[in-house]
Amino acid sequence: MKKPIFIILATLGLWFNAKSQSAVQYEYQQMTAVESVVPGGLGRSRLITSAKDGSMEEIKLENFFSFVGINFGNIKENDKVLAGKIEEKVNAGWELVSITPGVYAADKSTGIFITRYLFRRKK
Repeated sequence: MKKPIFIILATLGLWFNAKSQSAVQYEYQQMTAVESVVPGGLGRSRLITSAKDGSMEEIKLENFFSFVGINFGNIKENDKVLAGKIEEKVNAGWELVSITPGVYAADKSTGIFITRYLFRRKK
């Protein structure tokens, strides 16, 4: 007799737990890094954060290339900016849930790297 009652209670507990977890609501925020791969440093690179209300924050990033070729100092600076912005979001209660990279190249000498960061937090 005890075993069926335990199974019923355990099943009800799992059901209530699943119902309470499905009731969690989140708000989302997208951050996009657009990093230019244009020789001579002629491209534009930005970190864009879009809010639900339509507002947008735009932070200048350095281009991958300078006039003499790939610029590792610029890449290092971009990494610092990105890591700082992610840390700022996490400290504000946002959880990084997805990172989606993308590449676009018009030809073999130019292009952009696009990385999208999706954050969420409980409402």
